[in-house]
Amino acid sequence: MARYRGPKAKIARKFGEPIEGQSKALQKKNYPPGQHGRGRRKKQSEYAIQLAEKQKAKYIYGILERQFSKMFDIASRKQGITGENLLQLLESRLDNVVYRLGIAPTRRAARQLTSHKHILVNGELVNIPSYNLKPGDVVSVRERSKSLEAITASLAGKGTARYSWLEWDNASLAGKFVSIPVREDIPENIKEQLIVELYSK
Repeated sequence: MARYRGPKAKIARKFGEPIEGQSKALQKKNYPPGQHGRGRRKKQSEYAIQLAEKQKAKYIYGILERQFSKMFDIASRKQGITGENLLQLLESRLDNVVYRLGIAPTRRAARQLTSHKHILVNGELVNIPSYNLKPGDVVSVRERSKSLEAITASLAGKGTARYSWLEWDNASLAGKFVSIPVREDIPENIKEQLIVELYSK
């Protein structure tokens, strides 16, 4: 499936946030990209703000429009707050959990590790990045992939970030998806209500 493979700095400058990891471009050029970036009008319409928020969420989680709208449809049919349901579905994706556990340094890398058959779920090989995890599922690194440089380097550089809905066992290189995260625990800077308003039009 097609993915955005363009410059990360361009996306960071577009939204004024480090969408795909830290970028020096934000310090050097803290205005939108393009020849009209500096002189772009500050006032945006309500629709433009809502659309930008949806695009930001798509870039953060690496999802295309069709898949994103399907997820929104599922979220809207579930009980509870639609925006929160949407973020919970996004956080439950296998590639996102692989990234959150520190097995991969970015979601792009997590997606590649998953599709290249390095990841197991409950001991079974799963190579679908969008696979939806359920509480109690165990995500681990395939035995012959444990010495892979990309994985060992990512785990060695793993920060102190800990998530209440995940458990990690460094000895077995396995993590448990303990529970569906609540909105307060999801660190992404996304105003999900704007996305709900956009789709409700």
